[in-house]
Amino acid sequence: MTQPTIRFAVIGINHGHIVGQCLHLLYAGAEMVSYWPPTPDPDDEATANVLADFRRAFPDVQPARSEAEILEDPTIHMIVGAAIPADRAPLGIRVMQHGKDYMTDKPGFTTLDQLAEARRVQAETGRIYSVCYSERFDVSSAVKAGELIQAGAIGKVVQTVGLGPHRIHPPARPGWFFKRERYGGILCDIGSHQADQFLFYTGSTSAEVVASQVANYKHPQHPELEDFGEVLFRGDGGNGYVRVDWYTPAGLPTWGDGKLVILGTDGYMELRKYIDIAGHPGGEHLFLVDHKGVHYIDCKGGERPYGPRLVSDVLNRTETAMSQAHCFLASELALKAEALATRLGYLR
Repeated sequence: MTQPTIRFAVIGINHGHIVGQCLHLLYAGAEMVSYWPPTPDPDDEATANVLADFRRAFPDVQPARSEAEILEDPTIHMIVGAAIPADRAPLGIRVMQHGKDYMTDKPGFTTLDQLAEARRVQAETGRIYSVCYSERFDVSSAVKAGELIQAGAIGKVVQTVGLGPHRIHPPARPGWFFKRERYGGILCDIGSHQADQFLFYTGSTSAEVVASQVANYKHPQHPELEDFGEVLFRGDGGNGYVRVDWYTPAGLPTWGDGKLVILGTDGYMELRKYIDIAGHPGGEHLFLVDHKGVHYIDCKGGERPYGPRLVSDVLNRTETAMSQAHCFLASELALKAEALATRLGYLR
C-alpha cells in the first residue's frame, strides 16, 4: 500500500542550505514539483552558484513561470525556501495566507516585528511555519543526544554550552551577507541554531536573554558585519551559554568545529558534530561521561527524523517535528539577544 505523501515547491534559492532542506522532505517520500526563481540577479555571482548547485542536485525539477503559479497551485502542500534572511518571513506570511505550510532556512526572521506578524498569521490560518535548524536536524549526534537525555542518561539537564564557529571566505559571500538589515546580525543568524538547541535540550518552554554582546574584530572593511557574538540564556528548564564567530581558520578541514556540551546532574555529553580535531575521523561524534565511565558513540548514519515527522505533521496537522511554540520562541530569543547586545570592537 502506497504511503500518503505531500507535494512541495521551492521559492527563494539564496543559500546553499536549500539542498539539505529539500532532501529532508524527499527522504520522507515527498514530491518536489517546481522552483522559483529560475535565474538570479546577474550581478550576484554567489547566488548564481547556489542556484547552479540546486539544479545539479535536482536536475529533473523544472522552474515555475512565476511565484504566483506556485502559491496558487492547490495541489502543493508546502513551500520550502532559503531566501535572503530579511525576505524569509514576508514570504512565509504569503505562503500561509495562500493556505500552505512553510519550511524556511534559519534565521526565520530578522526583526521582532516580522516574528509578531508571522505569529498572528500562523494563529489565524493554522498553517505550519517551520524553521529548519540544520545544526540539530541535520546532525545525527544531535538527534542521539536528545534520545539519551529522554532516557535519563545524564539526569536533569542543567546547562548547554553551544559553540558555533564558521568559516567566512568573503569572496564567496553575496552582498547581502555584509548588510546587517538583510542578514539580521550574528546572534539572529547563527545564534538561532544555538537558541533552538538550548530550548530543546533543557526542555525550556519559556526563557530570557540574561546578557549578550557582538563585535567586529577582524573585518573593518565590512562595518555592518558582526564576526563574534555571545549570549547567556536562562530558561525554566535550564541555562545556556552560546558563542558564535566567523573565525574558522583555513587549516581546519571543514567549515567549523561545532561543539555542544550538555551538563546534567548525573553526567555530561560533548558533541563534536563535524570534526574531532586530531581524534576520530569525520564527524558525528558523541562523548558521554556518567557514573559508570567514559563512553564514545559513533553516530554516523544515524536517524534524522525531521523530514518524515514534518511530512506527517503536514498530513495530520500535528506538531511532531517541532512545536510551533518552540519554533517561534527560539527565533524570539535570537532576535532579542541581537537587539539587546552590547556592541564591541569595530561596531561603535
